[in-house]
Amino acid sequence: MKKNFSKLPLRKGVGIVLLNKKNKVFVAKRIDNPKNFWQMPQGGVDENEDYYQAALRELKEETSIVTVKLIHEIDKKLTYILPNHLIGIIWKGRFKGQKQKWFVMRFVGNDSEINIKTKKPEFLDWKWIDLEDLTKIAVSFKLDVYKNLKQEITKILN
Repeated sequence: MKKNFSKLPLRKGVGIVLLNKKNKVFVAKRIDNPKNFWQMPQGGVDENEDYYQAALRELKEETSIVTVKLIHEIDKKLTYILPNHLIGIIWKGRFKGQKQKWFVMRFVGNDSEINIKTKKPEFLDWKWIDLEDLTKIAVSFKLDVYKNLKQEITKILN
C-alpha cells in the first residue's frame, strides 16, 4: 500500500550562500549521501527562532563558521519536495520537503576556522566552487532551488 505524502507539511528552513573573498561558494558533501552531490549549509528553524538567527546557528553547527557578514536576505522563500523514496525517512517522516529562507553571507574569516567535524557531523568534505558550478553539484530535487539562488547571487554580485 502506497502512503499518501502530499498531506505532509513543508519543514520551515534556512539556507546560507556563503561567499569567500573571491566570491567562491562554500559547499559540503553530506555524510548520508556520499555520492558526488554537494550542498550549501542549511537546516531547520526552531520554534520562535528568527530566520537570520537560525541561519547563523545552522552555519556554526554544520561548519564551525562564525565570522560572517550578511550581504543580502533573499526575499522569496524557496521550496523543494523530497523524492518519494526519501519521504518518510528524512526528518523522521514528518515533512515532505522544505520551504527555505536564504541568506547570502560573506565569510570574513580564514579557512582554518572551517571545521566540519562538529558534535553532530553532517558533512564528509567541503570546498569552495565557482558560482557557475553551483547547479552542477546539486542533488536533483534541490536543482531548482540552486538555479534560483545562482540567478539571485549573480544579480547581487553584478
